[in-house]
Amino acid sequence: MLSFGMALSCLSLLVLSCLQSLSANNDFFTSIGQMTDLLYTEKDLVTSLKDYIKAEENKLERVKQWADKLDLLSAAAVQDPEGFLGHPVNAFKLMKRLNTEWGDLESLVLSDTTEGFISNLTIQRQHFPTDEDQTGAAKALLRLQDTYKLDANTISTGDLPGAKHKSLMTVEDCYELGKIAYSDVDYYHTELWMAQALKQLDGGEESPLDRVILLDYLSYSIYQQGDIERALELTKQLLALDPEHQRAKGNMKYFEFQLEKLKTEAADAPPTEKKLAKRETTEKIKKPKKKFLTPQLPERKKYEMLCRGEGIRMTPRRQSRLFCRYYDNKHNPMYVLAPVKQQDEWDRPYIVRFIDIISDKEIERVKQLAKPRLRRATVHDPLTGKLTTAQYRVSKSAWLTGYEDPLIDRINQRIEDLTGLEMDTAEELQVANYGVGGQYEPHFDFGRKDEPDAFKELGTGNRIATWLFYMSDVAAGGATVFPDIGASVWPQKGTAVFWYNLFPSGEGDYSTRHAACPVLVGNKWVSNKWIHERGQEWRRPCALNETE
Repeated sequence: MLSFGMALSCLSLLVLSCLQSLSANNDFFTSIGQMTDLLYTEKDLVTSLKDYIKAEENKLERVKQWADKLDLLSAAAVQDPEGFLGHPVNAFKLMKRLNTEWGDLESLVLSDTTEGFISNLTIQRQHFPTDEDQTGAAKALLRLQDTYKLDANTISTGDLPGAKHKSLMTVEDCYELGKIAYSDVDYYHTELWMAQALKQLDGGEESPLDRVILLDYLSYSIYQQGDIERALELTKQLLALDPEHQRAKGNMKYFEFQLEKLKTEAADAPPTEKKLAKRETTEKIKKPKKKFLTPQLPERKKYEMLCRGEGIRMTPRRQSRLFCRYYDNKHNPMYVLAPVKQQDEWDRPYIVRFIDIISDKEIERVKQLAKPRLRRATVHDPLTGKLTTAQYRVSKSAWLTGYEDPLIDRINQRIEDLTGLEMDTAEELQVANYGVGGQYEPHFDFGRKDEPDAFKELGTGNRIATWLFYMSDVAAGGATVFPDIGASVWPQKGTAVFWYNLFPSGEGDYSTRHAACPVLVGNKWVSNKWIHERGQEWRRPCALNETE
């Protein structure tokens, strides 16, 4: 029978082998697919911990039995010590106990049952998420809060659309989010999350944190946003709890001085300036009516509205011109007898969706091939022309080639048959898995005139078109949106969307600027094929002007 330490060592080796595929990776928060492995890691650790607890309980039970036996024996012996030791067997057993058995008991008490568990934990900690992962996941929550206009209480209670496994945030969790925002000089989110932590604490939730530390962060973040009067009020509440709080005492004097200064300046201001200030204050208080997606809106606002399903610019008349059909791409032999289902998603630029174009079995095989090699997704740096990681693209990706698996070759051929475009000059199939709040902010797939060397190393020209497979449904969020035209395309497992990035003339179509919205709830898997110009000369002849 294996000893406890040996059993845990075997468990360590088993878990280590499961983690080898992760050892070369980091940025766990950028891929839900790889984060799932951490759940199994944690489950193995819990099993190891329970084994340690069981061993410790067994040891204590043996010690307890020994103590109970000696307690009965010594209680009888001390009633008549001489009479008890007058029996030679009792005298012998006393010598034996003190010389040998107490030594054995000492060894039992000092025996270390933690060795196996600590060894297991130490091995696995090498593959644990880092501070960067924790910070990245926290910032993702703040990003989701802004994009989908969620209040802190909604996130804290886990009441998100489409969520199956709700999880409550503690006071400490809310405080952690507020602290991370504070370290980024993000006082807006600091206020929201310190206020939420305070609300939960005042609501009776038990926590090692107290109101003083929360009020300290809250008052300062509110001051930094310009509300000195409210900051002063909260500072007074803090001092009522801790009259000797030195920073709060200094802040209160400073806030009072600033308020007095503002009052003096307001009193000395000319009447016209007073009226103007009053009007500006009134305009700030008035809440704006529902926003529509207009060209004047900043791109960020348009992007976030489309992610929420707002501001889509498709009139009923234009909508009526969109159709669905059975499609065989001009009687392609592969699809004459079994045409595919195709539907129009948008008219200008023309975006189409192919339905049931990749099976669940194929999807699982693609994911199986991609998962071990997922790495943090990169973008082209227009200054250097090289690939680099960026905060505006939160996902992991892998590249799959046709010679690795017959399935990838079949998928490539399927895309060629349905688009009529040459695949030999296309980039390899890229598989991407989005992480916590995973997104890819507005970007172009093609190289612009100000970055002529974007794809020079490939030698296949610019990216003429994009083919995008959706390999999972997404419970909430995760749409592909086109801010300039007001289009939103939602993930639907087993489908693919296709559009041209370049006009037939070779000029870039700037209306194809698009983004992948943050995943609010769910796990988003996609794979895409970027098709290049070379080899398409006879398949898609150029036009006489730039926009044809």
